[in-house]
Amino acid sequence: MTAAPQDLDAAFTERAPDEDGDADYAQRVLAEQADSFDEEFELALVDDGDDHLVRLLDQLHDPADPGAMTERHRYFKELLRLQTELVKLQDWVVRQKLKVVVLFEGRDAAGKGGVIKRITQRLNPRVCRVVALPAPNERERTQWYFQRYAPHLPGAGEIVLFDRSWYNRAGVERVMGFCSEEDVQEFFNSVPEFERMLVRSGIVLIKYWFSITDDEQAFRFEMRNVDPLKQWKLSPMDLESRRRWEAYTHAKEEMLARTHIPEARWWVVEAVNKKRARLNCISHLLGQFDYQAVEHPPIVLPERAHSPDYVRHPVPPELFVPSVY
Repeated sequence: MTAAPQDLDAAFTERAPDEDGDADYAQRVLAEQADSFDEEFELALVDDGDDHLVRLLDQLHDPADPGAMTERHRYFKELLRLQTELVKLQDWVVRQKLKVVVLFEGRDAAGKGGVIKRITQRLNPRVCRVVALPAPNERERTQWYFQRYAPHLPGAGEIVLFDRSWYNRAGVERVMGFCSEEDVQEFFNSVPEFERMLVRSGIVLIKYWFSITDDEQAFRFEMRNVDPLKQWKLSPMDLESRRRWEAYTHAKEEMLARTHIPEARWWVVEAVNKKRARLNCISHLLGQFDYQAVEHPPIVLPERAHSPDYVRHPVPPELFVPSVY
């Protein structure tokens, strides 16, 4: 499911800060492994009553630490409950023709993608979609700054989750020197009005900042570096962001101070603990809506029509995928 054990063991041996910190560091490595492993099980958990896989996951913990088993079990049970509520919210958004935009911002490796994955896991992609735009191309750099985001805004009955948003200008673009200071100041002058305009148009706008510590980001980068399934997440930009940690801090503080408005306030998610961050964020998101369960008429499958002259022709053998497994 994740990096070969010997790879992570080697990472622990080479990267642990000192002998006194070995035990704590080893525990963090195991917790990170467990979190990656758990992701493979979450989609298999069908409903709140089907907890045999939860019990299986519990058994993977050290039996000498029953508290950890209880916490893990509680996480899965609560995640499933919240995802059930997200389905209800989805139906309510469609029924009421709401337009919802949720922004997820934070440092690299802060856990934005993890919570987005849990939100969308069981929702209809035609209702709830994710927008994660690449760097702007040459033409987009000449446009009004917000122009490339506007086409992705929702219509009635839609939820759009921005995995990073127009706040790139106040963060990565500013810190990495991809825009001028004049561009930044124009952004700060414009974004409150832009967001007020969105809200006036009927869009529900919710903004989250995922907060992690310097030490936690370094640790997560180390784990990505030794996990072949996650190495793609560690880009040269991420490495440069480590060097400019303090610059990002200053940029984040000014961003929150200047763009926290009554119509579209910021919410900070404490994200050092990934599982708690996911549950807290989803719970808070649900709390922003006075939604109700939408009743659906019962579905009755029709009888299949049978034609006396129907003949099912065999599929040519060469069309089948080889049965390797």
